[in-house]
Amino acid sequence: MNKNSNTYQILYAAIMVIVVGAVLALVATSLKPRQQENIANDTRKQILSAIHQTAPADDQVEATFNKFIVRDYLVDTTGAIVDTTRNCAFDVNMKTNVKEAQPKLPVFEARVDGATKYIIPMYGAGLWGPIWGYVAINDDGHTIYGAYFSHSSETPGLGAEIENAPFQDRFKDKSLRYENGAVVAPSVMKKAANGDEIDAVTGATITSKGVDAMFKKCLAPYAAFLATKGGACDKPACDKQSECGK
Repeated sequence: MNKNSNTYQILYAAIMVIVVGAVLALVATSLKPRQQENIANDTRKQILSAIHQTAPADDQVEATFNKFIVRDYLVDTTGAIVDTTRNCAFDVNMKTNVKEAQPKLPVFEARVDGATKYIIPMYGAGLWGPIWGYVAINDDGHTIYGAYFSHSSETPGLGAEIENAPFQDRFKDKSLRYENGAVVAPSVMKKAANGDEIDAVTGATITSKGVDAMFKKCLAPYAAFLATKGGACDKPACDKQSECGK
């Protein structure tokens, strides 16, 4: 065949496209398990950050996670645990979950220094794109133990500061209250005036409002679950499940 002919050049190009495509598909398939594991480990690191823990090395992330996270499960709006299947909470895609009419309510239960912490995942919108995070609540149901937030495209030095410790540490020890079956969460606002408010990121008003909205919206369905925890009920001598859980 004449190598200078159009037929040869078209045939050669077609074969190369097929060969290169096959090689790329093979590489992508072989790397997919590793990519999925990296994504899972990144999620584990974020959850651990909410309870102030970090893995000593990348190859120990899963072991560290399993050390502190004793179980995960799904609850419903009455506070009842409805699914305890292994990884049922871990496998929830919060990006799509928050858009559901009846979203799943995942909980990660941790043990830190002998004390139980309840970690709740969150997902919302910042100025330029999605924001998300995890908030750990003490076993009294009343106080925040820690928080972790991240983003996809917030402005460096401004909205992106939500992923840094100085902002996240502002949530620690803040109080949650329960009124008429609803959880009253602390507000993220400019120039916080009292101990139940959280200082917003300077110069990042919209991102800070996004965190505030995400925080309150994502905590709201957990009111009954959290109100059943020790000391969380604001009604004296009540049955936490039957009264505060309503």
